[in-house]
Amino acid sequence: MLPRGLRSIQLALNYLSFFMSASFFGAFRLRRRKFDVVFVYAVSPIMVAIPAIIIGRLKRAPVFVWVLDLWPETLRAVGVLNSDRALSIVGKMVSWIYNRTDYVLVQSKAFMDSVAKYCTRPIPEGRIIYFPSWAEDDFSNSESANSALLERDDSVFTLLFAGNVGEAQDFPSILDAAERLRQDVPMRWVIVGDGRASAWLKAEVAARGLDNVLLLGRHPLEEMPPLFALADALFVSLKTNEVFEKTIPGKVQAYLASGKPVIAMIDGEASRVISEAGAGYACASGDVEALVDIIRRAAALTGEQREGLGRAGREYYECNFSKQALLSRLEGLFIDARLRRDEK
Repeated sequence: MLPRGLRSIQLALNYLSFFMSASFFGAFRLRRRKFDVVFVYAVSPIMVAIPAIIIGRLKRAPVFVWVLDLWPETLRAVGVLNSDRALSIVGKMVSWIYNRTDYVLVQSKAFMDSVAKYCTRPIPEGRIIYFPSWAEDDFSNSESANSALLERDDSVFTLLFAGNVGEAQDFPSILDAAERLRQDVPMRWVIVGDGRASAWLKAEVAARGLDNVLLLGRHPLEEMPPLFALADALFVSLKTNEVFEKTIPGKVQAYLASGKPVIAMIDGEASRVISEAGAGYACASGDVEALVDIIRRAAALTGEQREGLGRAGREYYECNFSKQALLSRLEGLFIDARLRRDEK
């Protein structure tokens, strides 16, 4: 497989080389094995589904593709691809994939119309299925608040962000809010993660003298639950964008499972989930004034009030995103699909 590189053309060649090599070598290496179903965890790039479709046809096994990123819309949203012609070509490839997939699972209800748009063949009932993400058990089972990365400080309000540090997360607005709040709200922002905007973020924090912003870098998933336990609230953000409005970032489920209040600067489905859960406060993407306001409100809450928000979020998680319940449902979908295939 060709290396990813830093340029768009290198990334495209990396994607192309993967699905070509996986289609050939995967089919060859699995030639003597039988499968009930073929399941694709389809984070970007969507081309990971192509080898699965080929293997599914060879093995006469139903193919499930779990769509977590909308293609080609995501490519434009994150600035990877802006050419209308190139996006049209990718769109045709997405149609090819969806038309040959037996079942398309979508992580957000708002994805359903977008996926259906690229299904250019008739869509049988029950072929596009809402199937959300869950959090790993570590987030719902951990009560430890001991971390080598961060010390407890009850004299300040600790707001923690965990995940990708990229352009989509709108760190300029976050730093504007941090600058506004440092004068009158004793708090610290804890940023855990890295990404394309990490170097800019580090330089900007230093340039603004934001000593209330701690950059911890990237750390393994298993180190996150103790960090979450040390926070007074957890933060999620995305820029204004039609694609992002339809997306529920995976960290939202982890935040809810952890039983901590959630503060969000985000539009669409994620905002709806947080508000519906009663798990915290949400404002519109890019609205620094509103973000400052909801952080002030959260910082002014008593410990008991914050626990109430966290408890509401955890209960909502158990009702809507429970890992055990979702895996049982997925197993049921697999069994039903296999039985339908055997009846043909």
